[in-house]
Amino acid sequence: MSTNIEKRGFLLGVGLDNTDGHKRITQAEEFYIAGGSQETHEKMTETAIKTFEDLRKRGKSISTVEREELAEIIFKNSPQD
Repeated sequence: MSTNIEKRGFLLGVGLDNTDGHKRITQAEEFYIAGGSQETHEKMTETAIKTFEDLRKRGKSISTVEREELAEIIFKNSPQD
């Protein structure tokens, strides 16, 4: 018996510093960002977008990249305050 199951990956970002009562959600095919202050939400969204751009440049996807490499890419694309 042969099963053809496609491995899929997904990135989830959750911001916990919301103090203004707004509900922020940004959804894309490969990621979902929820919560956070306006600044945090924007930073998480920008990081996710840049991360997926880098993955595409490397010819990889969220489901094929190794965890360590993904962590490096996310760190590289995170705003450094």
